[in-house]
Amino acid sequence: MLIVIYLLYVKLSETIHINRLLGGRHLFLLNKAEKSPKRTVTFFLKKPGHLLYPGAKLCGEVSVADIGIRMSCLKQIVPHIAENDPSLWLSKIPRFSHDKHKYNFGHTLVWGGKMTGAARLSSLAALRIGSGLVSVACPEGDHPVYALTSPSLIVHPMDTKEEFKALLSDKRINSILIGPGAGREVKLKSFIQDLLKVRTHSIVLDADAISVFESNPDDLLSLTDESTVLTPHEGEFKRLFPNLNGSKIENATAAARLSQGVIVMKGADTVIAAPDGRVVVNTNAPGWLARGGTGDVLAGIIAGLLAQGLCAFDAACAGVWVHGMAARHAGPGMIADDLLGGIKLVVERILHKEAD
Repeated sequence: MLIVIYLLYVKLSETIHINRLLGGRHLFLLNKAEKSPKRTVTFFLKKPGHLLYPGAKLCGEVSVADIGIRMSCLKQIVPHIAENDPSLWLSKIPRFSHDKHKYNFGHTLVWGGKMTGAARLSSLAALRIGSGLVSVACPEGDHPVYALTSPSLIVHPMDTKEEFKALLSDKRINSILIGPGAGREVKLKSFIQDLLKVRTHSIVLDADAISVFESNPDDLLSLTDESTVLTPHEGEFKRLFPNLNGSKIENATAAARLSQGVIVMKGADTVIAAPDGRVVVNTNAPGWLARGGTGDVLAGIIAGLLAQGLCAFDAACAGVWVHGMAARHAGPGMIADDLLGGIKLVVERILHKEAD
């Protein structure tokens, strides 16, 4: 059994705490007088326990020490877990140039549900992350609400799934988002099933688009594929995968394999898993993201990145990271709406930084 031993240095204390990572379980040997280490020093690379809660909370600042292990050994180890970072996906985001127009940055289609606030947040987030166009398909009665949200949105009033399918015949539409504020009516379930059978677009399924399949998850999972992104929080995840009871990484990996899609298992330590076994753990989310509507913003960001040509896994990883950084810019008093301005700042900084 591989035993990784690393040192926990506690600031203002002469006590050195030793943590042993045995088979994925953490044993913290802490001085009773000091239960919150200020710093953790680990060797070679960070371990999953440094990124996932509750371990992340017990580490303090994490430093990686060089003890002579060569990076070339990774070619033999082939690790499948990484910490989320722009180096993983930044090169995939399209750049502006004089010879590009709005359709070069994609067209996102959002299904506008009865709870209009959710889909409005999603739509604006897709615009802010760079989708060239964003359309909202909504019931006729909700048309004024969506139309007044922003002049930058294209709003299509419709009341039947046939009208929605007709809209999808527009080859310039690149990604679809369904779920925010959609409600859990039976007709939503059949609508999603029919759509998944015929669509050729990347799709994000969030919130009610996940929960509506609680009684029979296979009705959804038999239709998803590698161009599908599922974005459940813990409760929604349990509705769709009630038999998965492992660690967060194990559950997300198994869910991606079962669905053959990309899983974004949301939380303070969001885990993104691909069906081929790759896993990314996000570590930049502040606690004040625990607000209503923030998940709708995340779904819109991911859909907007899909529209720009990123694959489902890259769009999910980039979307989650941008979402966390936008919240940091917005600050502790933020509400979901404030993330939209934060997205703009993050996009400016990550794209302009490379040009400096």
